[in-house]
Amino acid sequence: MMILLSFSENFEQLKKALFSFDRFSDLLDVLLVAFVIYSAIKLIRETRAIQLAKGVVLLALLYLGVTVLDMQASQYIMSFVFGNLFLILVVIFAPELRHALESVGRSSVSNISFLNFKNRDEYLLKEAVENSINCVCKACADMSDKKIGALIVFEKETILGDIIKTGTLVDAKVTVEIIGNIFFPKAPMHDGAAVIKDGRVVAAGCILPLTGNNNISSDLGTRHRAAIGMSENSDAIVAVVSEETGAISVAEKGILKRNISDGDLREILMKNFIRNYDKPKNMSKFKGFFRGSKDEE
Repeated sequence: MMILLSFSENFEQLKKALFSFDRFSDLLDVLLVAFVIYSAIKLIRETRAIQLAKGVVLLALLYLGVTVLDMQASQYIMSFVFGNLFLILVVIFAPELRHALESVGRSSVSNISFLNFKNRDEYLLKEAVENSINCVCKACADMSDKKIGALIVFEKETILGDIIKTGTLVDAKVTVEIIGNIFFPKAPMHDGAAVIKDGRVVAAGCILPLTGNNNISSDLGTRHRAAIGMSENSDAIVAVVSEETGAISVAEKGILKRNISDGDLREILMKNFIRNYDKPKNMSKFKGFFRGSKDEE
């Protein structure tokens, strides 16, 4: 009887809440909360943060258990922890929160275009970027055959100014010879990383952050750990050539793809960079309108 009464009360409360849901702001509020929850889950999925999130959930279940059993000493300790839960979560999830804010910053209003019109100068970079990719892949293949270690960072949306400052400024066009000279075993900058931006070698001998993930393979050296760490802290694509085995690897979003060919590396880089400079198909339709004349097909 009590169960039926409780069910009836809950049903009445639910019905009251549904019938009171008649404003546009309520719908917008629900959608916003759902989007925030979805974004949070998407952010921590397949990262170390998911393990921390599981720990928080288990801690909450433990708190519920000690509350139901009226374990006063444990309940006092748990209430103190959950009373400061927001501050604790900010400290624990600081890297993930920073990554989320950087992602929001990359999705700036300036990236929104009308009728897919973008700055024409962007498309002039396509040839230089494609050339840099081809040269890096060729250089990686040569260094792989000779078992020469290399660490090459391709900057995307995340600005790597702090990383560039740790190395030596180069600012040169990417060529196979330049990459080979940078990572020549007796060269002064061969132990660091080279940073490539917009088809140019910006700096070399740069120091990258090492990953804090202890679950990666123990046979990975400092170069590979630095590549993973760099890809965890930014959206950069990092190519690695092993000095011990000559194997080519690439790190992206904290995941290392090992033992790939130079063709696979080229495909990954082209997919991530060249499409950013592709010219919209409908741009040519309006080019004549803005120039005041009709262009030839």
